[in-house]
Amino acid sequence: MAVVLILVLIVVGSVLFHVLSPWWWTPIASNWTYIDTTLVITFWITGIVFVAVVSFMAYCVFRFRHRPGNKAHYEPENRKLEVLLASGTAVGVAAMLAPGLIVWNQFISVPADAASVEVVSQQWLWSFRLPGADGKLGRAETRDVSPENPLGLDKNDASGLDDVIIEGGELHLPIGKPVHILLRSVDVLHDFYVPEFRAKMDMIPGMITYFWFTPTRTGTFDILCAELCGVGHPQMRGTVVVESDADYQTWLGQQQTFTQLTASAGPAN
Repeated sequence: MAVVLILVLIVVGSVLFHVLSPWWWTPIASNWTYIDTTLVITFWITGIVFVAVVSFMAYCVFRFRHRPGNKAHYEPENRKLEVLLASGTAVGVAAMLAPGLIVWNQFISVPADAASVEVVSQQWLWSFRLPGADGKLGRAETRDVSPENPLGLDKNDASGLDDVIIEGGELHLPIGKPVHILLRSVDVLHDFYVPEFRAKMDMIPGMITYFWFTPTRTGTFDILCAELCGVGHPQMRGTVVVESDADYQTWLGQQQTFTQLTASAGPAN
């Protein structure tokens, strides 16, 4: 009976925690409504299965507990039950996966007016690059990375000379404007993750991955690396600051361009 009581308390406690506790994510990005909906669908399906399975376990422990004189009935297979369980599982898995396909399409369908921002990862540092006055990001190659050119920008590409470079600092974003996040790694596999934005994406050396979002609330949020990337992985943190457009423009005007950084570095020895 103690086992039955524990199982029942687990079911009741889990349901009450989900329904009564204010644990839901903060709405930071407006276009993540569809991700929340997908999570809700997943919680409903897995929650119903969880309650059904644990409740059935409690029933079986109580119903078929040991009693003197009772004899167990051995039934090696039950085709009807097997078909029912397999079909139910298939329907449940499909119901969880199908919305994900729709969400993924929205996740990578970048609006035409989204501003491009490049996030560059390396052991164990976050750097950022924003377009300059021309509104375009210049070319960059990992082979061009050096102490004087930490993001590997192509010095022969005029579009990159006015790019704004933030190495190891904060990334500021204006509120209410869609942002196209371009992700690049210069060494090993990393993962750009801001929990409040509902989004994360692997950063694979030799590739540029991406996603987009629209910040809808001002504040300061942590950037985490969600991929084990070496001994410094736990300390690989950054900051995203979402602020008004006026504050963003003030911050942007204080940052250095690629040309200015190159000039300040001086000629290589």
